[in-house]
Amino acid sequence: MTVEQHELGTFGVWARRTDATPELAREVERLGYGTLWVGGSPGAELAEAEAALDATERIVVATGIVNIWTADARAAAASFRRLEARHPGRFLLGIGSGHPESNADRRTPLTAMSDYLDVLDAEGVPAGRRVLSALGPKMLELAAARSLGSHPYLTPPAHTAWAREVLGAGKLLAPEVMVLADDDAEHARAIGRKALDRYLKLSNYTKTMLRWGFTEDDIANGGSDRLIDELAVWGTPAHLAAALRKHLDAGASHVCAQVLRSDPVPTLEALADELF
Repeated sequence: MTVEQHELGTFGVWARRTDATPELAREVERLGYGTLWVGGSPGAELAEAEAALDATERIVVATGIVNIWTADARAAAASFRRLEARHPGRFLLGIGSGHPESNADRRTPLTAMSDYLDVLDAEGVPAGRRVLSALGPKMLELAAARSLGSHPYLTPPAHTAWAREVLGAGKLLAPEVMVLADDDAEHARAIGRKALDRYLKLSNYTKTMLRWGFTEDDIANGGSDRLIDELAVWGTPAHLAAALRKHLDAGASHVCAQVLRSDPVPTLEALADELF
């Protein structure tokens, strides 16, 4: 039992759980996107995902991601079974280990993830109905072996190309991309810097940035223009669409856009005109 990759669509929408409302879910479906990703560490009860599923008819709803340190695996599995009974085949459980700055007492992430997956196995959550947030090679290998694939957050196309090589052909690779429809460079970069500020202090993200094309100078002082322009993409809808397609060209099978606006719908409408 699996979520077929074509059912996710080529493009999806990523929104924090507080913003992933039933209303947004209906708009995502209306506009032709295939998946709504519920981010911001949704809890094991999966309430936001359930509400989005209840409000829609066909889209997949995925978590991006449930944090394995704060969401009990058995509770998450029970919620998965509840959602599967109500909406067969439409939910994808995305899980991840977060970042060390928020989980100082955590065990080795790879071991903890493997143990979490063991519980999901025992509780009847199929490998084809879960996806891992994986940045490094060992977690990507685990994602390939024990899930549908990987949902990386805040990664450039160069990482996508490398991740595809590690995952191998046929596995889901669904990166998230921040986008902002704004052609005023100063204004757009200010919004991008605000969105990226916390991530430039988190080692798992900065290590990835340093490995895939950026320098310490790019990361310092709120981020260089070059870093902002690539990781919090701004410009016309056509430019945003081209940025999403760069990940497809690099090997992604699905790309989800996170709109840096309090009301994402106008941007999603304009972007849909370029994508579909």
